[in-house]
Amino acid sequence: MRFLEKANFNFVGLRKTGYIVSSVIIGIGLISMLVRGFQLGIDFKGGTELVVKFQEPINIGEVRKSLSGEGLKGQIKEYGSAQEIIITTDFSGELNDLQTAIERLLKRDFPNNPSEVIKVDAVGPSIASDLKWSAISALLGALVMILLYVGIRFEFKFATAGVVAIFHDVLFVAGLFSMFGGIFDSMTLEIDQSIIAAFLTIVGYSITDTVVVYDRIRENLKIRKSDSYEKVFNDSLNETLSRTIITSGTTLLTVIVLFIFGGPTIRGFAFAIAAGILIGTYSSIFIAAPIVLDWQQKTGGKFKLRG
Repeated sequence: MRFLEKANFNFVGLRKTGYIVSSVIIGIGLISMLVRGFQLGIDFKGGTELVVKFQEPINIGEVRKSLSGEGLKGQIKEYGSAQEIIITTDFSGELNDLQTAIERLLKRDFPNNPSEVIKVDAVGPSIASDLKWSAISALLGALVMILLYVGIRFEFKFATAGVVAIFHDVLFVAGLFSMFGGIFDSMTLEIDQSIIAAFLTIVGYSITDTVVVYDRIRENLKIRKSDSYEKVFNDSLNETLSRTIITSGTTLLTVIVLFIFGGPTIRGFAFAIAAGILIGTYSSIFIAAPIVLDWQQKTGGKFKLRG
């Protein structure tokens, strides 16, 4: 038995409402990006990360108070277990001096809970800059390849609308990271290489869902030539709704489990993927296909679909 086999929602009729909602939310996100910016990880801003392991579970707030009292500023969060923490700081001096200072402070303030630094990572400003531009290049390269692929498989209108939907999804998630970055201790929402990987995953997921909708639209355009474009598009969205909800729902459940049990170090990645799945599903229905429809109605003529 198919789920939502006889769905008959007026998605096309609500497309202007979808445009307005998306414009408002993305506009708020863009303002936040200009005003607040992003919480960048050491991958993109440079700095030092130290992983410290304690013999017993440790209170992160007490560790933060101990280090800040000595002028060592940075972010501190749980790393895998209650006995391990990761300290991120902008410190750019000698690593041995930083490690020695932290070990001394922890030994002084937590004498009954022995600790040791088990890992130290440092990224210089020039390397951070190279990583930042490499990440931007990866995103732009993915968008160009998708534009070419969808343009060849369908036609230019479909390809352009698909890329617009992808920009919509990425800007939406990026806006969330800007607005809420650094607010929650359990989920700092820093932009680092793992989040860039999440953005690329969102790009792939979004266009996959969009192409499924495009395929159904193409099939219906060929066999229902007497129907209006608006009816064909709306029926196609309803016919793919079952597949969209089941695929997105099962993937989202997995990501939610990862978000809950994955720990603070991977929570930002899981949050990005979950938000991307939701907004990617929304954009396939209310952004990509409606843009193609509106574009076609304004330019006139008939679709010249390949395949």
